[in-house]
Amino acid sequence: MMKPINTIIFDLGGVLIDWNPAYVFREVFQNDEKMNWFFDNICTSDWNENQDAGYPISQATEDLVVKYPDYERLIRMYYGQWEKMLGGEISGTVSILKSLIENPHYKVVALTNWSSETFPIAQKRFDFLSWFEGIVVSGEEKTRKPFKEIYEITLSRFDLQPECSLFIDDNLRNIEAAQKLGINGIHFKDPDQLGESLEKFQINI
Repeated sequence: MMKPINTIIFDLGGVLIDWNPAYVFREVFQNDEKMNWFFDNICTSDWNENQDAGYPISQATEDLVVKYPDYERLIRMYYGQWEKMLGGEISGTVSILKSLIENPHYKVVALTNWSSETFPIAQKRFDFLSWFEGIVVSGEEKTRKPFKEIYEITLSRFDLQPECSLFIDDNLRNIEAAQKLGINGIHFKDPDQLGESLEKFQINI
């Protein structure tokens, strides 16, 4: 029998915050196929996640410029215009977050893959980031999802029982890693789906 959930752990980007590098590069390429090639081969998700795990942005940029000098201007744009990659809040999820925060039965924290250098920009823009009891930022911890260390840090820091915790993330890889540690998970698709999934865990919003 499943234990009652007493803690909700939110991912941020893609769940509460609309973040997309296409907001910067679509204007540059004016061609999605060329833009996607650039993301698949130059400024890749693996490269970006290295900064999420604490690698310095300036060094990461220089590393890539040395490797791909023909793309220097575009590489420097990635973090040079990073703030423009932030869209707005995902309002439906923020409404769910507000409801959970106001419910005294739940502890609500966040676990995000995010560079410690760019996270303060998001904190200034999105007031709801101050609602959490705490936020584990991968760049500050020098590790990231889906590595088990960051889940263990989260459980320890907030004194959580994995079987009583529920993790919400838009990346299935991260959910599966959490589940290996006994943490319940919801693979986020959209706010409506999240609401339905929470009901299955007997969480009313």
